[in-house]
Amino acid sequence: MPVNLPNILTAIRVVLIPLMVVVFYLPVYWASFAAAVVFWVACITDYWDGYLARKMNLTTAFGAFLDPVADKLIVVVSLMLVVDRDNTLWLTVPALIIVGREVFVSALREWMAGVGKSADVAVSFVGKAKTLVQMTAITGLLGIEPGGHDALIASDGWYAAAIVLLVFAAVLTIWSMIQYLKAAWPVLKS
Repeated sequence: MPVNLPNILTAIRVVLIPLMVVVFYLPVYWASFAAAVVFWVACITDYWDGYLARKMNLTTAFGAFLDPVADKLIVVVSLMLVVDRDNTLWLTVPALIIVGREVFVSALREWMAGVGKSADVAVSFVGKAKTLVQMTAITGLLGIEPGGHDALIASDGWYAAAIVLLVFAAVLTIWSMIQYLKAAWPVLKS
């Protein structure tokens, strides 16, 4: 691994994943809130590693590989945690859409890179908006326990707002996936 600040931040994000899981399952009232804080810190490292890599011209092949892997892992693991804990249809369906899209778009990008057309499926504004809404929703879902009387933050109203954000993120997820598919379609049909 080329050692530079963006790559260190990406590696920290990977290390935060098991930490988030362990903290989430601690038998203490503040566990969900602490897991949300760990997730939020990971989101901040996601922003800063990309910004610093571009600003300081520190992009590396290793960083280009590990950054999207770390992003997808933290999202998938955090969604698994809240689906396991809360087990509702309004949470499970958007989570499945988001995870399915991550797998689909990752495979599509890999294939497009293999045929020399990776620029055709670059990150779009809708993809960035999806990420922002998704990260906000997941932070709320991790940190707020619905009906949890012993939780640090237990508010069914705030939890419902986080669910609405996750559903909105799923809609943006589908929209961005369609954009990627449209961009790749000329290559796919040839």
